[in-house]
Amino acid sequence: HELAHVKNRDILIGSIAATMAGAIMMLASIARWSAIFGGGSDDNKGMGGFGLIIMSILAPIAAVLIQTAISRSREYMADSSGARFAQNNEGLASALEKLGAYSRKRPMDANPSTAHMFIVNPLSGQKMMSLFSTHPPLNDRIARLRGFQAPKDASGHGGGMNLDQGKAFWDRLSR
Repeated sequence: HELAHVKNRDILIGSIAATMAGAIMMLASIARWSAIFGGGSDDNKGMGGFGLIIMSILAPIAAVLIQTAISRSREYMADSSGARFAQNNEGLASALEKLGAYSRKRPMDANPSTAHMFIVNPLSGQKMMSLFSTHPPLNDRIARLRGFQAPKDASGHGGGMNLDQGKAFWDRLSR
């Protein structure tokens, strides 16, 4: 799974998404301060300042929602690529189940700003908060993996590969 993040260039994509979100937040901040302190005409008929304030509130929320949606989609892709690489989707699904059970049994006091660094979301929360989660729901990830059929090897069995097969498979993914 983690190697698949590297292979899929998720660090680059996440960095671009974070930069775009940061730029949107900076523009929203400029809009907010312009609405508050910006000069204007004596004609108070317009609603420009109010519109800027509303935009400055909604734009950062939209930016974060988009950024976390991208992160969640990259997690699904890493699960799929990792299962294809290992040719063992059940193994990854089982590992995710174990990690999820352990994180429920021994909850962490994790900072939300580091949640994206975990394989399993360390933060539990309500449905509304899942919109801001960097990871998809664990049960959805496991269900997708169990619905995904990993390729079989020459003997007709799935279940891992030796180092040479792994390198050849990795090279095929690169093309």
